[in-house]
Amino acid sequence: MIGPFVIALAAGAASALMFASIISGALISLVLFYLAPLPLMVAAIAWGPLYAAIGGIAAAISLGALVSFPYCIAFAIAVALPAWWLGHLTLLGRPAADHASNSALSPEDPAAALEWYPIGRILLWIAAVATLTTFAALLTLGTDAATITSTLHRALSRILSASDSPVSADTEQWIDTLINVAPAAAALFATATLTLNLWLAAKIAATSGLLRRPWPDLRTVALPPLTVAALFAAIGLSFAGGLVAILAVITASTLLMAYALTGLAVLHTLSLRWSSRPLWLGLSYALILTPVWPMLFCAMVMLGLADLVFGLRQRFWRRPPPLPVP
Repeated sequence: MIGPFVIALAAGAASALMFASIISGALISLVLFYLAPLPLMVAAIAWGPLYAAIGGIAAAISLGALVSFPYCIAFAIAVALPAWWLGHLTLLGRPAADHASNSALSPEDPAAALEWYPIGRILLWIAAVATLTTFAALLTLGTDAATITSTLHRALSRILSASDSPVSADTEQWIDTLINVAPAAAALFATATLTLNLWLAAKIAATSGLLRRPWPDLRTVALPPLTVAALFAAIGLSFAGGLVAILAVITASTLLMAYALTGLAVLHTLSLRWSSRPLWLGLSYALILTPVWPMLFCAMVMLGLADLVFGLRQRFWRRPPPLPVP
């Protein structure tokens, strides 16, 4: 029984060190910073969310004592809480409704007798958590839109200005553009990194034989139907102004990223019958690392929304396979 607690404390220590590495300013620290939830997520999925909570609390207290109280709060909100909650949802299950009437299910396999929390709803929760953490990070800059904007302007002016000379007009335009896109970009990246961390944690647990739920078919991931209504509502509120508009932009960005990820699932499904499937999938993932990634992102969002409206994957599975060429 002591072993899992030691693992929980070790996972918390690893997450805390990865989170605090950003202080060094090294380039590699950015990678470690965004992967900080991974050890706690592994603990949550492999041993249970209780151990992720123990490790997260111990790590937050340690950061507060050794670094500063703001680091303690930031770690708790951005790392420990998402790792615990998403790990809890991953292991959430209930008895399947048809288990009693299905004699093919083996009583020796308790995982087969459970209906697991849908992956699409976990993806929606990832978007919600990314919205919360991104908006909370902006609130540390100020409690109103004007203060947040001016704080970002001062910070970007110091970064982009090579000297103490006045900022040029071209630089001012770049700063204004970056300020406008910064909340959306941060929300997109937060959603993507949380999804990547959860996938890596589940893969590590599955490879170690500690994953307590069957590995899901990610090609079937689908967001709840009402998510699109929330997306359009957020897009509409983004024109309201003030903090409401900032929160709406962040919410819309995280939901668009969620639909882009479902678009990737649609692409994986529709390409099953393509002879050049590895080439097209490899090219799609390679484009993520290039400057044209916004075009791929828009295409995946449109594909995800098209699947919602037209049922592309349902049509694909109902279509008979092509006849072999003689």
